[in-house]
Amino acid sequence: MAAAREPQRVSAAEFIRGFANWRLQSARKPVVVTHHGKDAHVLISLDDYQRLDGESGGTTPADKLGESLAELVQWVRDGVIIIDRRWSIRSVNPTASDMLDRAAAGLIGEDLASAIPQLGDSLLLQRIIRLIDHRERFSGEVPGVLRPRQWLHVDLVPLPVGGAILLRDVSGAMEAIAASEVRQALATAIDADGGIAHARLSVREAIESANDTLTRMVGVDAEAIRRVRFTALLAASRRASFSDALETVFRSGEPARVASQIVTREGVALDVTLSIAEVRGPYASDGAVVIVTPRTV
Repeated sequence: MAAAREPQRVSAAEFIRGFANWRLQSARKPVVVTHHGKDAHVLISLDDYQRLDGESGGTTPADKLGESLAELVQWVRDGVIIIDRRWSIRSVNPTASDMLDRAAAGLIGEDLASAIPQLGDSLLLQRIIRLIDHRERFSGEVPGVLRPRQWLHVDLVPLPVGGAILLRDVSGAMEAIAASEVRQALATAIDADGGIAHARLSVREAIESANDTLTRMVGVDAEAIRRVRFTALLAASRRASFSDALETVFRSGEPARVASQIVTREGVALDVTLSIAEVRGPYASDGAVVIVTPRTV
């Protein structure tokens, strides 16, 4: 900045007589205009002036920070609704506007309960009351605030003006959790039945876990076959067909069934059907599950 450079000094009389020259000089470094030998005014370039703090009508760093935070909220992926202590909406970011299916301009100044009619029947209502009256924070999943069967993760944050309501649609995650719980219950029921054997395999076909029904069928304990390739449990003539089926499952993502034979510890070959399904992770395959059921011939 110009303030870091040694300025030139010129008397007011000389400055008036040679204004054009001193104007050009000020583009390189400040020109201090003196009056009766004392510094009175400074001529600087427009660029230097605009870099000075407070160039915009006395804007302070705190004002700039406030403006920056307000701009940041507009780009937050969560819906953000700011209300005052009378529950009047003071600000809404684009994500919240989309969630409410209302233009932001039409929401400003509206009562929160009017903007979200379902709020009166929601558990969230009491949480917002405590936010405004007692500055109490809250974070959790709440159903049915905006739409039936929709789950929102809600954060309530106290602010000097009142409070901020942050909304994120987590319906997909909640459905995944529910589906996972159903699958876990199904696996528990299968084990309780005692007649269905199954194993979890890695992508390299190694046995990661096996239920009691399978270990009893083979005649070994679970630790004895852990990390063993599943084909080691099969009759030699059936190993290639299982490996081909498993490779097809990983490649296509579709389940497969193959007739096979499990060989017990005593060397007895049991006719079985192997049902194979892939365990798919977020980015890649996490292995497969194999269900083993006796086959009548």
